[in-house]
Amino acid sequence: MDVRGENCTVVPYGEVRVLVGARQGAYPYANSLLVHGSEASLVVDPSLSLVDGAPPADLVLVSHAHEDHIAGLGSYDVPVHVHDGDLAALRSREVLVAGYGLPPDAVEAFDASLREDFHVRGRPDAAGFEDGAVFDLGGRTATVVHLPGHTPGHCGFLIEPEGFLFVGDIDLTSFGPYYGDLSSSLEDFEASMRRCREIDARWYSTSHQKGVIEGGAEFRRRLDVFAAVVERRDAVLLELLGEPRTVEEIVDHRLVYRPHVEGAHVRPVERRTAVQHLERLLSEGRRVVEVAEGLFRAA
Repeated sequence: MDVRGENCTVVPYGEVRVLVGARQGAYPYANSLLVHGSEASLVVDPSLSLVDGAPPADLVLVSHAHEDHIAGLGSYDVPVHVHDGDLAALRSREVLVAGYGLPPDAVEAFDASLREDFHVRGRPDAAGFEDGAVFDLGGRTATVVHLPGHTPGHCGFLIEPEGFLFVGDIDLTSFGPYYGDLSSSLEDFEASMRRCREIDARWYSTSHQKGVIEGGAEFRRRLDVFAAVVERRDAVLLELLGEPRTVEEIVDHRLVYRPHVEGAHVRPVERRTAVQHLERLLSEGRRVVEVAEGLFRAA
């Protein structure tokens, strides 16, 4: 184990180096990867911990366009690649900010935070890739695994021959799946978790606190616990709808954040989460019914 300054610890898995962010990669930090081949090297998700002391690389792969995964991108004057679904947001900070769906009076402060705290400038030179794209480093490859839901272009990367699967923000934390952006999708997120279950690897690496899990059985066990948070949100919502409620009343109750969490992002995320759960429960055997316009009750 080696240390790169106070904000980053390097842990090797074969020729894959996990650059563990400060606070074990908890937001606003994240975990990055450094991968060497015989002909080239790449970095995955240059995080805030790499702003001062970024390792050299020949190219950068971005799992998705969120600020905690691109804060160190300014350190790299090399080709940058992201899935086509997140390409516009990576190229333009304005597009990235708009994707969060914040109230108008919060946009300016959030944009300033991206600029000043996360060093996000936009990468108009970024190029897109699709599911299954392979980056050959010479004796070592990184294959794109499209895992949408968190964002439309959210991706993992399978590094071979190590058998190392980076799953990004399918991060296995107790917070559970996040699908609260304007373009996020609960349905896609659940499909992506199912796809992860089908991939056999030696190591599975997350972007945040859980870090690296060894072995498919342990990874799938933790993935099941992570996925169960979605079912718990359904259960909380159904219990709340024992009597008719509006979406705003559901937002007040909160499905995602604990009561003490504050910020301009809370209500928009809660609202989008509630609507997605409502839509699913309305369509699944009429578990929820709309008893009047904008008023919902458990069936």
